[in-house]
Amino acid sequence: MVAMITPKKLRVKSMKTYQILLILTISLFTFFSESRAQDINIKEVLELSIDSPITPATFNYLEQGFKRASKQNSDAILIKLNTPGGLVSTTKEILTLIGESKKPVMVWISPEGASATSAGAIIASAAHILLMSEGTNIGAATPIQMSGDIEKSDVRSKSVNDLKALVQSLAQTRGRNAKLFGDMIEKASSFEARVAKEKNLVDDILNQKSKLESVINNRMIHIQGEDRRILAERINYSSYEMDLGQKLLNIFANPNTAYILFLIGAALIYLEFQAPGGFIAGSIGALSLLLAAIGFQVLPLNFGAMALIILGFVLFIIEIYITSYGILSLAGLASFVSGSLFLLRTDDSYIVISQTLVISASLAISLFLIIVGYFLVKDHKNIGKTKFNSQLDESATVVAQLGFENNSFKYQVKLHGEVWNFESTSEYQVGDVVKVKEQTELCLKG
Repeated sequence: MVAMITPKKLRVKSMKTYQILLILTISLFTFFSESRAQDINIKEVLELSIDSPITPATFNYLEQGFKRASKQNSDAILIKLNTPGGLVSTTKEILTLIGESKKPVMVWISPEGASATSAGAIIASAAHILLMSEGTNIGAATPIQMSGDIEKSDVRSKSVNDLKALVQSLAQTRGRNAKLFGDMIEKASSFEARVAKEKNLVDDILNQKSKLESVINNRMIHIQGEDRRILAERINYSSYEMDLGQKLLNIFANPNTAYILFLIGAALIYLEFQAPGGFIAGSIGALSLLLAAIGFQVLPLNFGAMALIILGFVLFIIEIYITSYGILSLAGLASFVSGSLFLLRTDDSYIVISQTLVISASLAISLFLIIVGYFLVKDHKNIGKTKFNSQLDESATVVAQLGFENNSFKYQVKLHGEVWNFESTSEYQVGDVVKVKEQTELCLKG
């Protein structure tokens, strides 16, 4: 008997076939979509450079750089690192900044002779891709004070254990040798480039930036909790350098510089109290103390910047009343420029003062001070050569007759709203206009 296939059975079979094809199509589409999502195509890279101790100015610079990368749609960020270390608090802020980045952050310890020690090694551990040039080293990250290792055992243990756990966690997340990164903190271990590569502390050796594409292409990274593959070819680089304000802040934020400024400021304030009245030592001392307070982070940056600007104008005013031969004006100008460059550089600021505007205002004030100084010097040279308030050849009006004495008539005359004594061999009446032909200290003659 031949089995009969009814139209109804054909329709059911066709529907099942369509359902299977639809499920396969959706599965394949999802698979390829996820594969594409896992790939990060890198064509535009923003390059940042750290070549100084890690200070709040470093964090400000990196934060602005990360914002610049987002604004100009860079695909990744490359940080060239060469630092002896710095503040732990700032280092942790930088780690958070890297951890929150949706763009791959590559740290390249370069050039030859560079190092990422102390805070630099901790920052390097957070990089999604960590590279070193030959002739560089990484490690020696045991926390220290300005004067040496932390002495009290309990405090030292807490600091070391905290940083050790943090660095090992970051290294493990990035697939690196967590134990040896921990030894950098606990034992102050340091590793040169080749050894670091062999022991899986860094991802690769890179000596030339032009070779970066081949080094990172098809490399897997762990970012934002996901494993992603890097695809890189024909990378275009753009750079973002520290501006003048960040460079100055970087200098003043150095703990040693801030401490020296504090000592200078305190000594000058003491000198001002010992010999009051000059205001020069006190003014420069106040400027030094404000800069030291900003460096120590005792004074919030915006408040310190406004205080510097106000101090600048106070010094300009004091210059009018105190003969300092321009010293107060120079101190005021330095205070004004520093305050203007530091203003609005906190983490929650979304606006910034244009450097062009700051430079223009500073040049305008400088030009004004130069012009005023020129005329002051010019008048100073002419002291004694020109008679002050000369009334010669002026016309005066007689307001009173005082009599006749020593063969001269005595009068009181009014000239430019001033009443003068007047002598003449001629007799005049009240209201007459007389001509001044000679002038002494207290009397006019005609």
